[in-house]
Amino acid sequence: MSQLIPQNDGHLVLVGLPGAGKSTIGRVVAKRLGRPFLDFDVEIERRVGRSVSRFFAEQGESAFREMEVALTQELAAAPPMVLAPGGGWVTNVGVIELLRPPGRIVHLRVSPEEAMRRLSRSRIVRPLLQHADPQARMRQLWETRNALYNRADLTVDVEVLTSQQVTDSIVALAHEGTPGIG
Repeated sequence: MSQLIPQNDGHLVLVGLPGAGKSTIGRVVAKRLGRPFLDFDVEIERRVGRSVSRFFAEQGESAFREMEVALTQELAAAPPMVLAPGGGWVTNVGVIELLRPPGRIVHLRVSPEEAMRRLSRSRIVRPLLQHADPQARMRQLWETRNALYNRADLTVDVEVLTSQQVTDSIVALAHEGTPGIG
């Protein structure tokens, strides 16, 4: 009988720019770890009964950020999950501290240019990119959030690693609890 490696007892929180792959990678990591997966945008849409883009248009970004904070506060006491908050979640003061420790933050690093390329294939409307120059807006988001993303326990460069390598790095963090750079 093989011995199971103990998992860190906190959430794994995937952060990064829109288009970094938080939801896609998060689902795979959750399955590998046997943990639930929660996409913040999907959960907020379920709670408010409308799309994030419509919620943004009707209530504004600050109301959305308040929903993210409230959801994070709820999750702080929940059993370990793999979480995929929106790209701007890190801008909410104190949210990282609500989950860490014992939670671990994983930055899925992607350049603004690659993020835009990936999003061009998606049908999902990104409210903060509804802008005259979405590429410039993405660069601005990167510049304002990069220092916050750098607070992560693990940074994985999703442009140079395969999806399997990204997943393996995150699963190793859950099992070993040791931060590193991918």
